Amino acid sequence: MIREADLSGTDAVAVGRLVAEYLLQTEREKAEHGVIPPRAADVLDDAHRREVDAPASAYAGYRVFVAEVDGEASGVVVLRPGTSGAEPGVAEIKRLWALPRARGRGVGSGLLDAAIAAGGGAARLSVWDWRTDVIRLYESRGFVRMPSWESRERLVCMQRG
Repeated sequence: MIREADLSGTDAVAVGRLVAEYLLQTEREKAEHGVIPPRAADVLDDAHRREVDAPASAYAGYRVFVAEVDGEASGVVVLRPGTSGAEPGVAEIKRLWALPRARGRGVGSGLLDAAIAAGGGAARLSVWDWRTDVIRLYESRGFVRMPSWESRERLVCMQRG
């Protein structure tokens, strides 16, 4: 089941936990691919720590969706509406994550579809180039590669609509 998170209630803890797992996995992957030094892979900076510890304030003005599998929050996606992003009318999808044990059950697809629908169809995102499985998922939903708007190397920028 995919639903919008209530960050003022009990969902805040679950969202913080899921975002922490996403961020730490991303840092490990960045170290493995030489983007950051290995010693930095298990540490979150202050901005990321805020997303984990205080998602309600970190995501003020955003929409957050969670996926539940067998009664457990098993995935998350964060959507910055098109009214608050760099490109008016185009939402930004961030932090798409499904727990490894929930993968293969449509969690990522369901979260992505919910974010696309909530954003009105037009959306953009960036993804590390080694995440080929999720790039294929994005492409299956109509995302195409765009010239980069990111300063960090190895990020693939994609947009739909």
